[in-house]
Amino acid sequence: MLIGAYIFDPVKQLERWRACTLKIMKIYVGTFYKYNCGSIEGAWLDLDDYSSAEEFYQACYQLHSDEEDPELMFQDWEGIPERLADECMDVKELYEYREMLERVSDAEAFEVFVGYYGSADVRAFEDAYMGEWDSEQAFAENIMEDCYSDVLKAMGSLRYYFDYDAFTRDLFMGDYTYQSGYVFRCV
Repeated sequence: MLIGAYIFDPVKQLERWRACTLKIMKIYVGTFYKYNCGSIEGAWLDLDDYSSAEEFYQACYQLHSDEEDPELMFQDWEGIPERLADECMDVKELYEYREMLERVSDAEAFEVFVGYYGSADVRAFEDAYMGEWDSEQAFAENIMEDCYSDVLKAMGSLRYYFDYDAFTRDLFMGDYTYQSGYVFRCV
């Protein structure tokens, strides 16, 4: 479809949207041998350029084919949650994580969940995820309205004396956690 001088391609538009929605995962790949010799020679590899972890590892070994048996060292990374990243990370787990990101109801919340709990278990996320909230107290007030509306009605005007601060504190002491605007039931 032509719009002005711009050709609108819905397939490319969808690809751009997905690239913005799902962070591009990149890893700077060197080797321990080169690092110990004082070199950080390596290259940035984009996980999207490879269809599987095996293909990614093949590219890594090809990159360092000047060594007989290169011991890969992941020296830097982008778009990878800190709890999943280290210099010896399992790239297969990253591909599994990307698949999970595409399946969950809220990819941003899932990334926060993984960053906090260190678990990329979709079922645990779906069980724990309570939504996005402006504050802990907004969540606590919602709990009161949803679960205790009969009690609040029975209290009449005394309901305005209810201590939401204490209720919020108690909820988030052990039952829930608030991370980056998302509430999760403690797992």
